[in-house]
Amino acid sequence: MFSPRDFLLLAVSFVSLLAGVLAPQACAPFQPYPVVFMMLLLFLSFLSIRLARIWETARQSPLRIAWFLLFRMILFPVAVALLFRLVWPAYSLSALLLTGISTGAVAPFFANLLQANTALVLVIVVASSLLVPFTLPPLVAVLFGQSMEIPLLQMMRLLVMVVFIPLAAAEILKRAAPRVVEGIRHKQFALSLILFAMTNLGIFSKYADFFSRNVALLVTSLSAAFLVGASCIAAGWLVAWRWRLEDRLAAVINLWIMNYILVIVFSAQFFSPLEPTVAALYTLPFYALVIPVRAWRSWSAK
Repeated sequence: MFSPRDFLLLAVSFVSLLAGVLAPQACAPFQPYPVVFMMLLLFLSFLSIRLARIWETARQSPLRIAWFLLFRMILFPVAVALLFRLVWPAYSLSALLLTGISTGAVAPFFANLLQANTALVLVIVVASSLLVPFTLPPLVAVLFGQSMEIPLLQMMRLLVMVVFIPLAAAEILKRAAPRVVEGIRHKQFALSLILFAMTNLGIFSKYADFFSRNVALLVTSLSAAFLVGASCIAAGWLVAWRWRLEDRLAAVINLWIMNYILVIVFSAQFFSPLEPTVAALYTLPFYALVIPVRAWRSWSAK
């Protein structure tokens, strides 16, 4: 049922997380580079999929993709924010920011790991990244009466950096040096683990001092982060109830694997320390929930 790779991913992720918190000075050199690590992770994912398959997926299911994007970017974030407002009001804004942000650039890695429809995941990564400057700020304004400006040009530049540069580099390398690509693909999982570890070292070393001074807040924020992650998985499973298994897994991944690093960046600029704290702690459900999703996949495939 479970893959040894799942447990190795969890072990590397949690050890690197603890190292970032316990040895922040030693890990500080990694702090400026989370976006670069994201680019490299997506580059590795693009090496394993044909570009034609992405276009084919977008062309074959435009209505399904449009409906899922409406759910992904508007309906689900609103529902989660209202639910948190009822049961845990202090974390309702954090829940909206996490669920309303775009799908993370590393989602294709998890799609490969869990044998989901990687092409569908990539379509949503790109589309949700294009939509988020137009969807998330109005939701924050309407539901919380707060101003949040996500500069369109900045988001477009980030999208080009994180998605299209790795895509172009992967396509060029596949044509120019297919043997090199094959060699990289054989080491893809190990390279991805290293990049995940360096990302955690950079993020958690940056927030180590705040965590050490706010232990109680850390516990409640972590609980809220896991509740958001569990809600994402349940919603993905329900919204794609009649889809084939690979597409249902893609729906789950597109909701659960969100761009929490981007939430850290923008929430630190616009909101209280609580919101970037929850976003940073989402790192734990980001990795840990791979185990129940794997179990669900195994059960559904029977």
